[in-house]
Amino acid sequence: MRAISPPTSRTDAGFTIIEVLVALALVAVSIVAIGAVMGGKARGVRTLEQHVALMQAARTLMTIGIPPRAQLRSGTSTGQAEGYRWTIDVSALGGDWTVPEGNAPWAPELVRIRVRSPGGALSDIRTVRLMPRSSE
Repeated sequence: MRAISPPTSRTDAGFTIIEVLVALALVAVSIVAIGAVMGGKARGVRTLEQHVALMQAARTLMTIGIPPRAQLRSGTSTGQAEGYRWTIDVSALGGDWTVPEGNAPWAPELVRIRVRSPGGALSDIRTVRLMPRSSE
């Protein structure tokens, strides 16, 4: 048996220019779509990194910036560290909420911490601290 080789002089052997152009168009569309997905992911990662940095600044402020209970006073204090601006507001909890005089030596105070990043993102954290009741 003899192996039969395909004819080389046929007109349908190979790709036409239209087929090549269609294939190139499909490759170009695929590359553009992949680029758009990668760009969106890069923006998402950048946003997440900024959020993590803001939360780290807020956590640092909560552990270092808030004075100990004995030194914490009602009012507002502000400052700036490494480009992050912060505000700490200490006020009575619940406005008119009071504890009967003889029942407790401590009064709950609302501590509100706001940290603004250099990019403008804002973190607003609220917590409650028991503070010695002022003797009136």
